[in-house]
Amino acid sequence: MWFRQLSFYRLNAESLVGADKLLQALEKRPFQPCMGLDWFSEGWVPPAGHLDAPVYAARGSLMVSMRREDKVLPASVIRDFVDMKVQEIEDKELRKVGRKEKLALKEQVTDDLLPRAFVRSGRTSAYLDIQRGWLMVDSGTASKAEALLSKLREALPPFPAALPRTKIAPHTAMTDWLAAGEAPGGFELDADCELKDGSENGAVVRCSRIDLTSDEIRQHIATGKQATKLGLVWNEKVRFQLTDTLQLKRIQFLDVLQEEASQAGDDRDSLFAATFLLMSEELGELVTALVDALGGLEDSQAMPPQTGSAPAPASGNADDVPWD
Repeated sequence: MWFRQLSFYRLNAESLVGADKLLQALEKRPFQPCMGLDWFSEGWVPPAGHLDAPVYAARGSLMVSMRREDKVLPASVIRDFVDMKVQEIEDKELRKVGRKEKLALKEQVTDDLLPRAFVRSGRTSAYLDIQRGWLMVDSGTASKAEALLSKLREALPPFPAALPRTKIAPHTAMTDWLAAGEAPGGFELDADCELKDGSENGAVVRCSRIDLTSDEIRQHIATGKQATKLGLVWNEKVRFQLTDTLQLKRIQFLDVLQEEASQAGDDRDSLFAATFLLMSEELGELVTALVDALGGLEDSQAMPPQTGSAPAPASGNADDVPWD
């Protein structure tokens, strides 16, 4: 359940919902299999297969998971069936099939094939970091992250959440760090980056397994290229690639965290709880430090005031988190 990618959104006081309210809202929109003439289906499922509720609560974080099924019906298959029907009509009735009739045949063929189509399924997990005011989504794809956010807005309208806006643009900061040969705070340069020329048809340089403090990298920057992706290591615990859209990709939780989670217990429940606590705490601290390294958030996205009592102990019961 370790997140491998991260898109994160700023929450405000309206979106810092309590566990009870979130649970009630998501239970009304459970996942239902994609049936009949539906092209897709999506809804909420327990964050881990052995849990019953669609919300997992632990120390001020609320984890959720959205499942989606899509029918797989390639356009080429529909076209082949339509061509067969057109040929049958033309051979039998000795006439040409017109455009409107072909469109009607296409709709008929699609309706016939759709219930028998294969289904592709996937899930996107996320959690609300109530203490820090973030929605953390396990996705580096904007469309998937936005789909989950859209379902949350359907369940808890209007659920305000916005992409973070930092005072220093990520590409500017990453370029400066490469030029200086070091990253600030608890971050270290890793061994991969992507550099782009700002011109319309500019060159793109992708570097892997290379010393990012080398003169070669500085020469690219001196010619006007800017960093759009940069490999970083956080506190010797988390390795990731930062993008110019402020997403984290290729996240790797290093051995020290993996071992700490594995020592929490042998059974599935305790391992899940320990993993989630470690992951959410490290990602929360990482995002906070990263935003600070980028000059902080714009004033309009200042930290929302916290309400309620102190965080409750870790638990799979959403009622144990006291915010409402």
